[in-house]
Amino acid sequence: MAYWRWDPAYSVGIAVIDEQHKRIIEYINELNKATLYQDNQKVASVLLHLVDYTISHFSFEESLMEEANYTMLEAHKKVHQSFIQRIEFFKERYNNGEDITKQLMNELQMWLINHIQHEDTDYTHSVKEMLETREITPSENSNNKWLKGLISKFFK
Repeated sequence: MAYWRWDPAYSVGIAVIDEQHKRIIEYINELNKATLYQDNQKVASVLLHLVDYTISHFSFEESLMEEANYTMLEAHKKVHQSFIQRIEFFKERYNNGEDITKQLMNELQMWLINHIQHEDTDYTHSVKEMLETREITPSENSNNKWLKGLISKFFK
C-alpha cells in the first residue's frame, strides 16, 4: 500500500508538470517502503534520485516559466533554490548517519502540496497560454516537438 497517493486536487492543469509531480510522489513512496524494510542502501539510492529528479523538475518548470515570460520567475526560482538547499541538508544529515526519512517524507509531502496549490498555480495561466500559442497548426504538432525537446533536455 502506498504511503501517499496522487489526488486530482494537486493538478496544475499542465499534464507534463502533473506527471512530474506524480513521479516525486512515487519517490516519496519508494522512500517509505525502503524505510519500512530498513533497507539503508535503498534509502540512500532513493534519496539521491529524489534530489536529482527534483532539481531537474525545477529546471524544467523554470524553463517553461521563462518561455512564458512569467513575471514572478525570479521569486519562484528562489523558492525552488531554498527547497533544494533543504533537501541537500537532509541528504547531508542522512550521510552522517542520522535517520531523517520520516521527517523528510512528512516535509516533502507538506511542501509539495503547498507548493503545487500556491506557487505553481500562480504560473499555470501564463504557461498554458504560451503552450497554446506554440501549436501553430495541428498537423505540425509543433507544441509536442518543442515539449519533447525540453523534456529530453532535463530528463534522460
